[in-house]
Amino acid sequence: KEQSAASAKAMKLGKALSAARNKAAPALAKAVTKELRELGFLRAEFGVRLEALDEARHLGAELAEFEFAPNPGEPAKPLRAIASSGEISRVMLALKSVLAGQDGVPLLVFDEIDANVGGEVAVKVGQKMRALSEAHQVLCITHLPQVAAAAHRQFAVTKEFDGARTTTAVGELSGTERIAALARMLGGQDSNSALAHARSL
Repeated sequence: KEQSAASAKAMKLGKALSAARNKAAPALAKAVTKELRELGFLRAEFGVRLEALDEARHLGAELAEFEFAPNPGEPAKPLRAIASSGEISRVMLALKSVLAGQDGVPLLVFDEIDANVGGEVAVKVGQKMRALSEAHQVLCITHLPQVAAAAHRQFAVTKEFDGARTTTAVGELSGTERIAALARMLGGQDSNSALAHARSL
């Protein structure tokens, strides 16, 4: 009798969860697609497909499959199967931006999320990560000055060879060091125009 009652309760909760997911999935897809457009995927589409399970589990009666169509005219396919590492990083940034208020993960690490982007898109990537830092700690490894300039704190990673072995060092940059590092990333540490651009960033 207890087992039957528990099973009926689980079925009821599962149906309510499925209804909530079916309502939320299109809204999430729309919001993430909007974020992706701002991150340089001007015609990309993001989707959430709910796949019913043969038997309900502790997380519900379906699985969510994220789908991605980066190119117009191409059908959406599972994100895990078609996206490059740079695309996955930007999709994750879009998702985290949409879910910032609900996500309980305290630390986010983005490794070269700016791969294959530049210009205005790089600025947007930096702005979105800075906005995310209001709710999470964000660490980002980047080679783009537009992204690095958006950080509250900046660290330089360097490698040195002493004739016997290679060592890696990490040091925080401040003041003029930070300006010089941004100018180097712009390709001209000793150039007045690069230093001026670095200061403006």
